[in-house]
Amino acid sequence: MTKMQKWGVEMHKKILIENVEKIHTTEMGVGRIQKNLGIADEPVSYCVSKLKQDNSVVTKEGKNYYVNADDCIITINSSRFTIITAHKF
Repeated sequence: MTKMQKWGVEMHKKILIENVEKIHTTEMGVGRIQKNLGIADEPVSYCVSKLKQDNSVVTKEGKNYYVNADDCIITINSSRFTIITAHKF
């Protein structure tokens, strides 16, 4: 990763952390995220906790942020901070 790419990753994570109170999902998103990640937890707090981990990496492609943490990737819309989906890999 180049110095510029690393700066971008850090900047994207900083933006999400600064707007953490805006991060949300839809009613349909709740069930989808819980199912995809195999969790019973409330999905927004779960995803925010993944974002806040020291080892999480945030990238941006088009209109979405992608949070890569542990064994999952979380997709967040960059303008409304809506968690669209999350998947294990």
